[in-house]
Amino acid sequence: MRKLQNSELPRLTPEEFQVRTKTPVIIILDNVRSHLNVGSVFRTADAFLIEAIYLCGITGTPPHRDIHKSALGATETVAWQYFETTAEAVAALKERGYKIAAIEQAENATMLNDLNYNGTDKLALIFGNEVDGVDQSIVSASDIVIEIPQFGTKHSLNISVSVGVVLWEIVRQISL
Repeated sequence: MRKLQNSELPRLTPEEFQVRTKTPVIIILDNVRSHLNVGSVFRTADAFLIEAIYLCGITGTPPHRDIHKSALGATETVAWQYFETTAEAVAALKERGYKIAAIEQAENATMLNDLNYNGTDKLALIFGNEVDGVDQSIVSASDIVIEIPQFGTKHSLNISVSVGVVLWEIVRQISL
């Protein structure tokens, strides 16, 4: 088996990315502290053709050198918008008919492996602060809470890892 060179990989140009049909998902970042995490989320959103990212509260916004460092250009392809509060972003998306899903550990959460998503509902996924997670008021305002099953001694994943895990499962289900 031979590793492929970057030049051999099928890649969209930024112009092709802009006109391509997107995965009907918006990522909401609820007060994410690390600019490197924000950049990683942009890069993952680009990989999965996500509709947009909503950056809320203290979450950093492009242009910023640390976001740029980990996004590797994805801030130029993935649509994004800033909101003063996550509650404003959630309200705006609910008005547009989005189902709101907080990614959190909570009572009566739906385990990610039990989630059934066919891509017909517009979906907004909320990922929280690196220390405090998704704010309780936002969890309460969500239509569903999705939990990533974990089996070790730690009770959380890095936010950028969580985004990758959840998006992979969502896209996998749509592709079936």
